[in-house]
Amino acid sequence: MDRLLIKGGNILEGEIYASGAKNSALPILAASLLADSPMKIGNLPHLKDVTTMIELFGSMGIDVALNDDMEVLIDSSDIQNLNARYELVKTMRASILVLGPLLSKFKQADVALPGGCAIGSRPVNLHIEAMEKMGAEVIIEEGYIKAKAKKGLVGADIYLDPISVTATENIMMAASLAIGTTTIRNAAREPEVVDLAKCLVQMGAKIKGAGSEKIVITGVEHLSGCDFNVMPDRVETATYLTATTMTGGDITIRGTMPSTLESVISKLKESGAEIELGNDWVRLKMNKERPISTSLTTGPFPSFPTDMQAQFVALNAIADGNSTVTETIFENRFMHVQEIARMGGSIKLKGNTAYIEGGKDLIGAPVMATDLRASASLVLAGLVAKGETIIDRVYHLDRGYERIEEKLNFLGTNIERIS
Repeated sequence: MDRLLIKGGNILEGEIYASGAKNSALPILAASLLADSPMKIGNLPHLKDVTTMIELFGSMGIDVALNDDMEVLIDSSDIQNLNARYELVKTMRASILVLGPLLSKFKQADVALPGGCAIGSRPVNLHIEAMEKMGAEVIIEEGYIKAKAKKGLVGADIYLDPISVTATENIMMAASLAIGTTTIRNAAREPEVVDLAKCLVQMGAKIKGAGSEKIVITGVEHLSGCDFNVMPDRVETATYLTATTMTGGDITIRGTMPSTLESVISKLKESGAEIELGNDWVRLKMNKERPISTSLTTGPFPSFPTDMQAQFVALNAIADGNSTVTETIFENRFMHVQEIARMGGSIKLKGNTAYIEGGKDLIGAPVMATDLRASASLVLAGLVAKGETIIDRVYHLDRGYERIEEKLNFLGTNIERIS
């Protein structure tokens, strides 16, 4: 099992390009199931979850061709089975995203209950209830969601409580081929939802309101394949910007979307970073010896993203001053706290809030990643720690960051992948 060995103490300098967004790539791959003709998807990140989704398609008899540039051509017209098998989806919660497209296009779907990071309750009931409102018969049997819609799905008025990104995406895809009009209220507003909507519209879907709390989808008879590039990964960009704020230095990230990063950029500026923005690039300079502590509360977009909470816990552990970090999305997303504490961080948990006494010097130690973003926070802590940090279970990291040690080493760090 791979581990990362990090020798701390280096600043970050240079330029890198953002990778494609995993959280956009996975639903757009799922959307290809709706197309009557081949679909080309570009700017895919080279990540475990992406390759797992492609393997899943192969197991369903779908014709998939992937080139060295992570551009994939998918032809689902000859799909042979409608079963998303447990062996392939057990590590990937986003596999639930094939439910809506399969049910809408082929009127049947058998999808194994998904796995993924253990960061709290992310129930599939919102997906199931939405499909039932649209006329499907759904049962959970032998670990599978088994759904049928013999006469096809029918448009419905659906209110999401709580807001859910994947449920919004699943409903949007299912509704694109449903009979009549579907309205999603309290819809997720994340940029990845907007990216999926852009892709579906390019395929011929009729969607209004993506990026707002109300999305209206008018079903059409068929969708065609298209040529679509996945948006840049805003969490990856934000993670590298946070790393530079912690270590010091001067980096530029190109091929990104600063407009999707406003809440994070605001907090990085509060922490003392100097930031310049272009249409598709961001530059961050950090001249201070330590960042300044900044309190925050996570929330649905456009609030501060839960996927950056762990990284800011690491930042605040070394920052001047005290801070609080409150998590409102997932109830069990503080498992990184005890690992950062092992490195010398002073953090106390009370309910869904971490109370952080900053200004501490972190010391390298053996630590264990517990989920995707927790592993990123441990990398950031290792970059500023004195001595060596070894991070175990980095397969979590590989689910969401493309070649993270290569990109960081290009910027001047000292990270080695060891077995």
